[in-house]
Amino acid sequence: MRRSLAILVIATGLYSDAAPGEVLDAGPGGFSLVHDVTIDAARSDVWRAAVYETGKWWSSDHTISGDARRMSIDPRPQGCFCESIGEHTGVVHLTVTSVNTNVLLRLTGGLGPLGLMGVNGNMTWEFFDADNGTTVKFSYAVGGYRPGGLDEIAGPVDYVIGEALLRLKAHIETGDADNAIVD
Repeated sequence: MRRSLAILVIATGLYSDAAPGEVLDAGPGGFSLVHDVTIDAARSDVWRAAVYETGKWWSSDHTISGDARRMSIDPRPQGCFCESIGEHTGVVHLTVTSVNTNVLLRLTGGLGPLGLMGVNGNMTWEFFDADNGTTVKFSYAVGGYRPGGLDEIAGPVDYVIGEALLRLKAHIETGDADNAIVD
């Protein structure tokens, strides 16, 4: 957890002005953001990669263990967006609250270091047919309490979510999430 908190603190200084995507609203009590990207693949293939290959496209920089291969999603209500740390140890990053295969995945909780704060969030992944593939939309609304206010961390969280979506696109289209171009 300390590693993720440190990453968030570092990201606050480095990425708050350069975050891709859009922070829709930010205030002391919370924020909301949205990102979308079109991926050159069928919706079922994008869903499969997003949900079942999380460890191949999520950034190791945004994990507790430092190894994204330990990330997984159990896509059923009350399923877990989890990180395995070792035998019988791990972290629940988010809890799955709604699933409509190939259409929608909704997760609830405080992602990464947000889980250490007095906050809660609702993250929705939506999958739409597009002329040249599939449009994926990630949105995240977070509310609660953090000393200094939550508006100060909206930019860094926006960056992490935007980076994740670009890494998913690169993973599907090139086979290498590290080829993602993140502004």
